[in-house]
Amino acid sequence: MAQLRQDYDRFIAKDTEIIVVGPDNASAFRDYWQEHDLPFTGLPDPQHTVLRLYGQEIKLFKFGRMPAQVVVDKSGTARYVHYGRSMSDIPKSDEILRSL
Repeated sequence: MAQLRQDYDRFIAKDTEIIVVGPDNASAFRDYWQEHDLPFTGLPDPQHTVLRLYGQEIKLFKFGRMPAQVVVDKSGTARYVHYGRSMSDIPKSDEILRSL
């Protein structure tokens, strides 16, 4: 998320909002967002409801949810999807920005 924070203005310049969906409850999300002063929206999803809709995988032997990045346009169409194969398999902001 540090990369997203660092490049947040570049996303905003492309009329894009970042929403990070994660497995923690609302209290844990709020604490994390405050501690790290994140400028974008965090959506707690402890029941995996939202991310299941986007096909995010859960691999117990790799510490839980695999990273997934999905760019959804204003009409609700997924324009870019990346499913990570490991916890460090996260595309650079430039790759995501090119899809906008």
